[in-house]
Amino acid sequence: MHYKQAILLDSTFLEAYNNLGNALKDIGKVEEAITCYQSCLALQPNHPQALTNLGNIYMEVNMINVAASFYKATLSVTTGLSAPYNNLATIYKQQGHYAEAIACYNEVLRIDPMAADGLVNRGNTFKELGRVSEAIQDYIRAVTIRPTMAEGHANLASAYKDSGHVEAAIKSYKQALMLRGDFPEATCNLLHTLQCVCDWEDRENKFVEVEAIVRQQIKMQVLPSVQPFHAIAYPIDPILALEISGKYAEHSSLIASRFGLHPFSHPVAMPVKGDGGSGRLRVGYVSSDFGNHPLSHLMGSVFGMHNRENIEVFCYGLSQSDGSEWRQRISAEAEHFIDVSSISSDQISRMIADHQIQILINLNGYTKGARNEIFAMQPAPIQVSYMGFPGTTGAKYIDYLVTDEFVSPTCFAHIYSEKLVHLPHCYFVNDYKQKNRDVLDLSCQPKRSDYGLPEDKFLFACFNQLYKMDPDIFIAWCNILKRVPNSALWLLRFPAAGESRLLAYAAAQGVQPEQIIFTDVAAKSEHIRRSALADLFLDTPLCNAHTTGTDILWAGLPMVTLPLEKMATRVAASLCFATGCGEEMVVNSMQEYEERAVLLATNHKKLQALTSKLRAARLTCPLFDTARWVRNLERAYFKMWNLHCSGNHPQPFKVVEDDTEFPYNQ
Repeated sequence: MHYKQAILLDSTFLEAYNNLGNALKDIGKVEEAITCYQSCLALQPNHPQALTNLGNIYMEVNMINVAASFYKATLSVTTGLSAPYNNLATIYKQQGHYAEAIACYNEVLRIDPMAADGLVNRGNTFKELGRVSEAIQDYIRAVTIRPTMAEGHANLASAYKDSGHVEAAIKSYKQALMLRGDFPEATCNLLHTLQCVCDWEDRENKFVEVEAIVRQQIKMQVLPSVQPFHAIAYPIDPILALEISGKYAEHSSLIASRFGLHPFSHPVAMPVKGDGGSGRLRVGYVSSDFGNHPLSHLMGSVFGMHNRENIEVFCYGLSQSDGSEWRQRISAEAEHFIDVSSISSDQISRMIADHQIQILINLNGYTKGARNEIFAMQPAPIQVSYMGFPGTTGAKYIDYLVTDEFVSPTCFAHIYSEKLVHLPHCYFVNDYKQKNRDVLDLSCQPKRSDYGLPEDKFLFACFNQLYKMDPDIFIAWCNILKRVPNSALWLLRFPAAGESRLLAYAAAQGVQPEQIIFTDVAAKSEHIRRSALADLFLDTPLCNAHTTGTDILWAGLPMVTLPLEKMATRVAASLCFATGCGEEMVVNSMQEYEERAVLLATNHKKLQALTSKLRAARLTCPLFDTARWVRNLERAYFKMWNLHCSGNHPQPFKVVEDDTEFPYNQ
């Protein structure tokens, strides 16, 4: 090489060492490249390019902290290079230090205000922090500077989608795909956005295309462009959904590895009530949703209901307080509530290990705000997935999934990576008995006229988000409306952008315009109360009513639901069975779905009997008995721990309400 000759001629030729290092790195001779950069630094310890290049090498081999030290050394020498700021920002972002990452991107843009990449990177960081309007501004500036930047348009689309500007999102995704036809992320995200507004044009072919993309990405060991939370509501093979989750779990493990932590020492495996035991089982709950969120609406009482004689509860809040009644209540009632929103993932993991948590519960899964790398660091000996994500995590570091025998039957165990723990009755907890008793008071019921609903029609309803709908179920609803005289279907603008499409679709099926009625989404308590104004709820088979299902059953509104195979398709049926009225509400085929809906709508006596039976069961059935549910969960926790103490690997089990076989206190 010419650089070697230059060094032979002049052993103090700085740039030759640096350039030779670059050439060696490019052909994969990393150790020799490092030697060259070090030779350069031996001659000039503050050589900015050599410091940066060493940082890049260590970054590529995942030695993040070493890389960061070289980038910081570069910046102590010069503040005129944008690359070290950009790379340091990437490290900060990976480690959850978002404020520091933004400060670095600000420096990148100080050096070059027209750096479109820097704007996109800062926008991405704003978006992860939930500062979506600032993200949108950065993306708009980026695509204004560089209109052909496909990534900028796609990220702008994603931010528009997050902020509810769905039509703008669709337009920006299409722009990104015009600029770059082979753009898997944009293709997959556009499909999901179209589902959110019920744009079903060429739907089957689009799903074929997306499934092919995902299978290829998995084969190539690339993170799939379809997120696990989207996959649960897609008509795709459950094994493919498992593989998607598995790839995201591996990605969380990669993020965890960047912190370079040594394995944690876990609590000694001995029964808590035995000699030398701690006396109580230490259980940790990790969530970004302790606040005004469906998870807290459902689980608000659980953390304080645990029996303090047997269970010591730690709640780790990944999000800042939203000041809501739910956040205040959980933080007050849980024995220990720690706001870890400003702490990095490795520090949170260390804290959990220091607290000697024996069973750690992931209440997020693959939902917004999750930090699954905490679980990948394995700060607790037993790690469990529950509630937030209705599907498999695909994670080797998650031992158990808390579910029930109907939602996740043993015959479907192969579509889950976790060992299945079957709770009695229904796995899906709720808090209505404690927080929504007003619904039972007939004197404060709203009237149909309050919402512009027809008084004289039989009123079907579906309050699910529109992405859960598909052409098959909507055609079935249209058939039902045509068969039931003087009937209408009540839907929510969830989002509003779907309304015009569904109205047009219904008209094409021969349904009259006045038979489809949209109203706005209401606040939680109002939503539950007004649900009783409908006569019959029609569920979406592809992804059921989960929280909405418990809402409407507590309101005393019967439903028709069709369970399929994946977890998210079976939850509503489990809810129905736990009321004691499941036989009348759960069907086995789409044809039976239509027939049952028509039968209940046209046989007033039969529907009235079902409605009365459901309403009478609310205070006595297992579905709404939160205290009973918590005790059964405690039985599961003690079983998990005792299996661990016996030296057994995690294994599936079914909890029964028997204090001898499944004690709730030892």
